[in-house]
Amino acid sequence: MSKIKIKEIFESIQGEGPYVGYKQLFIRFCNCNLKCNYCDTEFSAGNEFFEYNPCELADAVIKYRNIHSVSLTGGEPLLAVDFLKEFLPRVNKKIYLETNATLADKFIEIKSFIDIVSADIKLESATGIKDSYKFHDKFFEACTGVETFAKIVFNDRISDEEILNCCALGKKYNIELILQPEMIGDEMAVSSEFSSFVLDKFIEQYEKVRLIPQVHKFLNLR
Repeated sequence: MSKIKIKEIFESIQGEGPYVGYKQLFIRFCNCNLKCNYCDTEFSAGNEFFEYNPCELADAVIKYRNIHSVSLTGGEPLLAVDFLKEFLPRVNKKIYLETNATLADKFIEIKSFIDIVSADIKLESATGIKDSYKFHDKFFEACTGVETFAKIVFNDRISDEEILNCCALGKKYNIELILQPEMIGDEMAVSSEFSSFVLDKFIEQYEKVRLIPQVHKFLNLR
């Protein structure tokens, strides 16, 4: 049975998106297929990680009580899809996938085990990543039938074209868009006034949009 490197497992509240405030068990997977400019998450294995096979990780997860769901986060959990195909059938809990929404084919392999998808839309102005929309388009198509919303991290360089592209994806797949101001430590990189301005620009194009900062940063939680 294969083993995988897990950076950490911890309980906390979900600080992003429409499930903000719910208590979750977070499983942070090592490695990512992208390198976003704003990323401040320590997910590389380095010298600090834990190794689990699917049964061992399932046993560890089952011990936790009174949680809303298990958040698969990273890094990018879908890079471990072969491991997840063995692990997820052993876990009788709601599964919440946090993903960069670029690996549609891998998602399809575990789609039947996923209850909620928290998917990123990567803006070039914030991440430095170009042409992400074609990958997101394919990913959101794969998510059909699973509860899905999209998070959009933005800063003061967000463009009108990016707003239009995001709204087009939202309309096409009828998904809620969550605007998330980029953070520098525990401070927003943009003002509240600018955040409200960006929200208005989105709402002009698409009604299913909300502005939700990273609440766990304000609460000084993980």
